[in-house]
Amino acid sequence: MTQIVEILEYLKGYPTFGNTTLQNKLDKGRNYTKLFLYRLKKRGYINEIEKNKYTVFTDAFLIASRIVWPSYISCWSALNYHNLTEQIPHIISVVTTKNKKPIKFRGTQIDFIKINKNNFFGYEKVKYNNFEIFIADVEKSIVDSALLRKVSFSEIMEIVSNNINKIKINRLLQHLKRIGNKSLMKRFGYLFENLGKDYYNKFKNF
Repeated sequence: MTQIVEILEYLKGYPTFGNTTLQNKLDKGRNYTKLFLYRLKKRGYINEIEKNKYTVFTDAFLIASRIVWPSYISCWSALNYHNLTEQIPHIISVVTTKNKKPIKFRGTQIDFIKINKNNFFGYEKVKYNNFEIFIADVEKSIVDSALLRKVSFSEIMEIVSNNINKIKINRLLQHLKRIGNKSLMKRFGYLFENLGKDYYNKFKNF
């Protein structure tokens, strides 16, 4: 039991880990490590995320951006994290350049949304429960929500309207410019016009 306690304390230093991490600590062979992992999982000491990926933690938000690389949390999940909405999402949306099927982790669904690699930007590394996670910045979480059609535009208008002082408009415009979706630009132009903000000169050259 003493060894298990020591191992679990060691594994708490990793948001996620695989066979190699544990094998290096045990300094044993692969088969012994696999058996040790099986026993830890069976006793409920660790949680299996997917094949050869485990965690001692129970927070899906903590591990969501560490399942596939590269990736970052976005859409409703990021909007809630940035306090732009009080709506608590039931699904964690993770943006990635890879194909990845959804997974369930302790009752929470994690969806992986494939995005064009040219649109994979606008995220940051932040501290969350003493670890680093990757999440869209405030402005990219709004743009992604519209681009990926995960939030209705009427809801986006409400979110922007209620949080206009939290949003860096120039950064949001730069994100839109980099994506280069003219239809999306027009919709946001209309949104800002309705908020009494005229960005025509910034939009017209896009």
